[in-house]
Amino acid sequence: MKKLLYLLLISVAAHAQSPGIIQQTLIFPQQEKHVHGSSLVSLNNGDFLAAWFQGSGERTADDVKIMGARLKKGEKNWSAPFLMADTPNIPDCNPVLFLNAEGKLFLVWIAVQANLWEQSILRFRTSVDFGRTGAPVWNWQDNILLKPDQKFAEEIELKFKDLPEFNGGWAGYAPKYDELIVEASKDATKRSIGWMTRIKPLLLPNGKIVLPLYSDGFNMSIMAISDDNGTSWLPGLPLVGRGPIQPAVVKRKNGNLVAYARDSGDEPNRVHFSESADNGKSWTASKKTDIPNTASVELLVLQDGKWAFLGNDIDNGRHQLSLRISDDEGKTWKWKTFVENDESKKGGYSYPSLIQTKDGLLHMTYSYHPEKTKKSIRYVVVDPKKLY
Repeated sequence: MKKLLYLLLISVAAHAQSPGIIQQTLIFPQQEKHVHGSSLVSLNNGDFLAAWFQGSGERTADDVKIMGARLKKGEKNWSAPFLMADTPNIPDCNPVLFLNAEGKLFLVWIAVQANLWEQSILRFRTSVDFGRTGAPVWNWQDNILLKPDQKFAEEIELKFKDLPEFNGGWAGYAPKYDELIVEASKDATKRSIGWMTRIKPLLLPNGKIVLPLYSDGFNMSIMAISDDNGTSWLPGLPLVGRGPIQPAVVKRKNGNLVAYARDSGDEPNRVHFSESADNGKSWTASKKTDIPNTASVELLVLQDGKWAFLGNDIDNGRHQLSLRISDDEGKTWKWKTFVENDESKKGGYSYPSLIQTKDGLLHMTYSYHPEKTKKSIRYVVVDPKKLY
């Protein structure tokens, strides 16, 4: 009996809830279909809108579509899922939701042509009628077409020279890898296609929108920048490195922008860091931080000036999702709590979306995959004041 009680206590401890979590729920019941890459936005009427992609797979499954759900103000249960976007016979992935400065709702996502990430096309929809029950009423839809010029290639060649020596397993083939990337960057077609969404944009005080994008073909990132509230977009220079993808962008107190990016390069896998002094037009060559990394990360400047980081800060797997808080703009992370900590290491909890509401609470969604056949999107609310 004592042994049974001990094992029960160990099990409870392994899944103990963070003291900062004040609400957590699945947006919809667990299912076999693949659900991933969620995005979350707080609407002006107090509702929350979430989006994710869903289907029998990812880029190779033509039935993948963008789904969504709504949490009405004051309620605890999400609505039944509804369709947000579906390009016929082409996978739709990586939705991003945001409101521009005028209060217009944007849904930006990718249509994966030829079932290849590097052939993806950026698409977007807008709505000014999204306060009702169910899906927004979309008033406009188009593609976002970017045309990086020759400066794109010049920047890659220049910034590769700023990168450190090759590590371990990359030492043998990385020089050839660099050459291939530089050569590909000179191709106007290759550099104009395949840019993909993942993390919400940063809206600057001057009205600019900085939308982080990344490429599986170039294995690096770029920012699409809008000066007209999202009507048109221009590409900045690439955020160069060996594998900085899916960047999350915040603004420092000194006005510089900082990007934390997923590591898709050489081991050890660590979160990449880069900085911009011109509102996202150009970036320093990325460097690795000391934060372990296995998937997409989120970064947010809180209302009190502290920074919040949300990601899988482990060396292998996605069984642990951590929330870190910094009071020195990321130099150190004094506070850390587990949003998910599956000690069986069998589950996957990843690809978070993180926002803060006016009341100071943190709201997040992420892929909740405790088993291969049991998948959902989880919604969690955290009171950061209970963490520090």
